[in-house]
Amino acid sequence: MKLTRILVPALAALAMASQAVAAEPFKVGYIRVMDDAQAIAAYEGGFYKQQGLDVQLVEFKSGTDLIKAIVGGQLDTGVLGFTNAASWSSRGADLKVVGGAQRGFHALVARNDAGIDKVEDLKGKTLASQKEGSTADTVLKGVVLKDAGLQAADLSILGVSPQVAVQSLVGKRVDAAFLFEPQASIAQLIAPVTQIYEIGEVWPFPCMVTITSGEVLRTKKDQVWKSMDAQRQAIELLESKPDEAAKLIAGYFIAEPTLKTLDGTEVPREEVISKAIQTQTFNAALDDADLARMQEIADIMQAQGSLKTKDGSQFKVDTIVDLEWQQARKL
Repeated sequence: MKLTRILVPALAALAMASQAVAAEPFKVGYIRVMDDAQAIAAYEGGFYKQQGLDVQLVEFKSGTDLIKAIVGGQLDTGVLGFTNAASWSSRGADLKVVGGAQRGFHALVARNDAGIDKVEDLKGKTLASQKEGSTADTVLKGVVLKDAGLQAADLSILGVSPQVAVQSLVGKRVDAAFLFEPQASIAQLIAPVTQIYEIGEVWPFPCMVTITSGEVLRTKKDQVWKSMDAQRQAIELLESKPDEAAKLIAGYFIAEPTLKTLDGTEVPREEVISKAIQTQTFNAALDDADLARMQEIADIMQAQGSLKTKDGSQFKVDTIVDLEWQQARKL
């Protein structure tokens, strides 16, 4: 009897502890840009639940903050720029790129009164872009400006959020902005700007990827894979039914039901977001061309000094890429 009185409470406590562990949500980080639409749509469309996952969607203001949360163990996975994984991995962080998300859309929009018709015209101007070291910053300086014969010092670059960049265009605080969607589309509706360049048309690259830590992949591989399956479902919806997908995610980008344009027209937010979705190319898998481009980006980062290896050797992208999920799904 005495042994029973000891064992029963102990077993009950153990069962409760096991239930608490089981009930812990799977945490997915995202940034409020169209590049992360797969995570938002998977959550709002119930695809994570369909896969048996209790997901907590956690918003971050930048990829830097998001990757810190993955490294620190506060997140299980996140959809963000590859450059973050490369930079932190070069410093010893145990990170893995486990799938694709979105292929690079970064539009250069310029105020109509700024005298900017091509990238070369940015010389001496003020440009709003992302934080230094971000994927947008890397390709802006290493591809866009370089191809135009410009250096970062030839213009004034402000590292701000896409939302602040749009408001800076409206307020005439900048001459141009390098933007994700849907901010690129929103800017063209509410500010006197014109798109003059889009990097995806001339230099396509995997802008956003799905990243996790090596520890999470080892201990929660089944959950990671289920989250990838859910995000793949979301990508299929985004690609095949943009209007339906827009209804799920529009509120994340435009607070009011309609967006008031320059000419006073009220445009339903779902219409704005549907069109923005259709400018994107989403892909759950990474192919050989993507991997080659990721290596190019890593090489650019090393040349810029934002990525360094201990012995000065080339950073090898394949050391942080784990494609087991997409191989198992025959993608």
